[in-house]
Amino acid sequence: MSHSQLASLTLFRATPAQVLESRKRTWPQWGGLLTKEQFLERDAIMDTMEHAVDSRMITWVLAPRGDPETLDFMCSCETYKRHGLVRYPRSAEVQEVTCYGVASVFTPPHKRGKGYASHMMRLLHRVTAGRTSEYNLPEFPAEWGAPPPEVQEAGKGMFSVLYSDVGEEFYKQAGPGIENSGGWEARDPISTIWKFPQKGEVQQFDTNGEWRWLKHSDLDTLWKKDVQYIRRKMEQLPVSSPEYHTENPKAFATYLPDEGVGSFHIFRSMFAADNIISMDIWGVEKKPANNDQPIYATWSVDVRPLPPTLIVTRLCTTPSEFPDLLRQIQQAARRSGIEKVEIWNIPKDLVTAATETGGQTFERKEHLPAIKWYGAGETVEVEWVLNEKFCWC
Repeated sequence: MSHSQLASLTLFRATPAQVLESRKRTWPQWGGLLTKEQFLERDAIMDTMEHAVDSRMITWVLAPRGDPETLDFMCSCETYKRHGLVRYPRSAEVQEVTCYGVASVFTPPHKRGKGYASHMMRLLHRVTAGRTSEYNLPEFPAEWGAPPPEVQEAGKGMFSVLYSDVGEEFYKQAGPGIENSGGWEARDPISTIWKFPQKGEVQQFDTNGEWRWLKHSDLDTLWKKDVQYIRRKMEQLPVSSPEYHTENPKAFATYLPDEGVGSFHIFRSMFAADNIISMDIWGVEKKPANNDQPIYATWSVDVRPLPPTLIVTRLCTTPSEFPDLLRQIQQAARRSGIEKVEIWNIPKDLVTAATETGGQTFERKEHLPAIKWYGAGETVEVEWVLNEKFCWC
């Protein structure tokens, strides 16, 4: 696009009509097995859930400055406002910060190839990060016109994350300035899978008392305990390690799984899927709980593509405990007729145990986790802690 074309467009918070139009546009590509009516109903219900209420979820549209409410907007995306933790190496203090998940980046086919989506993503930094000197953003390019309107319920984010299905470069090049750099950087798109064909009659859950199965109603309690564990983990991280993305990070950052973040996956993936799979257990933890090193896992089910996959969303264990925990996870999968388990970015100290239990680890070519840091330093210098499926959106 020319400078004048860029300046004529900006990013707006979507009106209710634009939100609906955005979802109608995305249904053919992302609706999966859902009818259009089911797809729209699912998203409308999710609007009322904890992870989305109070403007935590916002739809954005790239539209002409002179016609911000048009239904003929160029492209759209969603942001999910969350809270996370940041720690700087010079201190053991852990700070709670605002952060964002970015999702549903979509341009209709007839508007593609014109640079709309990349411009939208460049502008998105301006509404998710803060606009003070605390946030590491360059001066807004004059050739883009005025910055996007500020939205009171957005901004002040210290970092944001998205999951790319178009490779690494597109989002990496969509930085907050005119250069083709400085955007979201892909990190560890690693999956480990186990396949285990069903053998004989499905067994009932083991009730030997050593493990506690978690229903959906149990997860909020688990997340509260998990937040405390994550905080302790952040406080105790060594300031440098050759296993980090950068050996001596300028900061450590993580999302937190409470306030609906770790649980909405279940509703999203299982909506109108009762005829495909039946599951009422969404996690397991070892008893009695050990506050220093608790052992638990949570999961959701991916039904697209079929056959379904049980995908672990949060994993907390040790190498010695992992094989037994995995057996519990596989038991839950078998009970629902699922023959495949997947874990994202399994911790490095569990890789050997994963291999010894039959896991196959590989680099994914889709759903690439990518992070953008808005604090002091560069994104490459930040260690993303607990880059697991629970923070996907």
